[in-house]
Amino acid sequence: MRAFLRFFFRLLYHPFAFTYDLVAATVSFGRWKDWILEVLPFIKGTRVLELGHGPGHLQRVLLSRSLVAVGLDESTQMGRLAKRNTDGKANLTRGLAQHLPFASASFDTIIATFPTEYFANPSTLDEVRRCLDNGGRFIVLPAALPKNLFLSWLFKVTEQAPSEALKIIKKRLEEPFLKADFHVETHVLDLKSGRLIVIIAIPR
Repeated sequence: MRAFLRFFFRLLYHPFAFTYDLVAATVSFGRWKDWILEVLPFIKGTRVLELGHGPGHLQRVLLSRSLVAVGLDESTQMGRLAKRNTDGKANLTRGLAQHLPFASASFDTIIATFPTEYFANPSTLDEVRRCLDNGGRFIVLPAALPKNLFLSWLFKVTEQAPSEALKIIKKRLEEPFLKADFHVETHVLDLKSGRLIVIIAIPR
């Protein structure tokens, strides 16, 4: 299954990047663009790096707030989409989170919304630590649980309360940050459209 998901995401981020918004809207019941904006209140400082900028929707909002925003993505196709969606104003770089092409202490906040598994890679966390200024934070929105009848039925059938599922998910998501010696705060945002998990990781 993991190999299949890697293959699927590679197609989605590269040759089929033009379908990304449609796929994201479908799996999130039309809430994806709203959900990624929920990280905004957690931003500290003015120098912000977004890992995996995708089609550039968050970049557009960061720029509208007069932040010094930079976006990084491995996909050339996503870079083109993001340029188009930000009217060419975004400062975008092609690269990998495991090898960030930035000087040390370059950013106050680093963000990743709905990233693939790279966000928990030890090399990524080492690079995030290096590129964050003193007191900087890594904001990750790794998961969302949409509120719908199917999920309610699923929890009932499996005899698992949503709160129990959240505890398990939170523990698994926090582990790589704790191992990398980050202080971790996990926020569960209970919205009408779903529950979002937002991780704030601060280097110790």
